[in-house]
Amino acid sequence: MSFFEEQCPEMDGYLENHTSVEPDILKRLRRETFQKTTQPHMISGYLQGRLLAILSKMITPKNILEIGTFTGYATLCLAEGLAKEGKITTLDINAELAYLPKKYFHESEFSAQIDFQLKDAKEFLKETDEFFDFVFIDADKENYVEYFNLIKPRIASGAVVLFDNVLWYGKVLEESPKQKSTQKIKELNELITKDEDFENLILPLRDGLHLIRKK
Repeated sequence: MSFFEEQCPEMDGYLENHTSVEPDILKRLRRETFQKTTQPHMISGYLQGRLLAILSKMITPKNILEIGTFTGYATLCLAEGLAKEGKITTLDINAELAYLPKKYFHESEFSAQIDFQLKDAKEFLKETDEFFDFVFIDADKENYVEYFNLIKPRIASGAVVLFDNVLWYGKVLEESPKQKSTQKIKELNELITKDEDFENLILPLRDGLHLIRKK
């Protein structure tokens, strides 16, 4: 939740009413996510989804990597901007929930461009020789720093990386957080800010998106 949403609950509705309409398949996926999962708040959602779609369309990436598929909402948003022969690789380890993203990936116009793998992202990044021009990370926060370090050699100049939940419900303001996830998110934000290979900006959309670009 952003500062504006917290101070003015009506702001979320206003923003959605003045944002491009999400495709019907995403509307249906969002509804089913809330009906069939125990943590539906993990979905990227309307506003963040439109941001991902617009950024992808601006970049027209040939090779996208997503770490943390959940129900596939963000995957389909990112796929909207794929180059004609491009692909998106999306990774998750939740086999029990895999039926849901698979269902919507199969229905979507991007089905042939989506490579959904039930695989640990750290293992994937250590094994792959691929380069990615757009990366979206919304997974286990304790591994955010390791993901960043593993991704750096796999992106070229001009590549864009997004980390989700980098404000962590405001916990990043704690001086000495006890929660490991908070510690790692704070460490990531500091690491990125001090890394001269990147230019960066934290967007206060929902729970915070750290937008970085390789120089």
